[in-house]
Amino acid sequence: MQTDSPGLTIGAVAKAAGVNVETVRFYQRRALLPEPDRPYGSIRRYEAKDVARVKFVKAAQRLGFSLDEVAGLMTLDDGAHCAEARRLAEGKLADVRAKLQDLRRIESVLNGLVRECGSRHGRVSCPLIAALQRP
Repeated sequence: MQTDSPGLTIGAVAKAAGVNVETVRFYQRRALLPEPDRPYGSIRRYEAKDVARVKFVKAAQRLGFSLDEVAGLMTLDDGAHCAEARRLAEGKLADVRAKLQDLRRIESVLNGLVRECGSRHGRVSCPLIAALQRP
């Protein structure tokens, strides 16, 4: 006689996905993860596909996708929307490149200010503080 596996508790899903239980609950509230039925007098049980879904969300977030964008990506997971997924990824790549350009500019300005701070001695105003006080 073969019995169905009892499924995973929310804690087991969280542990297997490398997140905490509150993250799983948050994803459920955001409709990124379905909330399983709770049999009368029992606890909710999850499946392996739920662990995979949580891992998908976390992987997309690590690539810079917002939860709204992740929800959009999830609707494209039928194999027929690769071009649309590519457009979303191209948009995200453009965003990342723009942020990198901003970060390089910030790095350059801070590098110059740090050099100025190191070259001044005595009772002179700090170049960094003075630069931040300019309108």
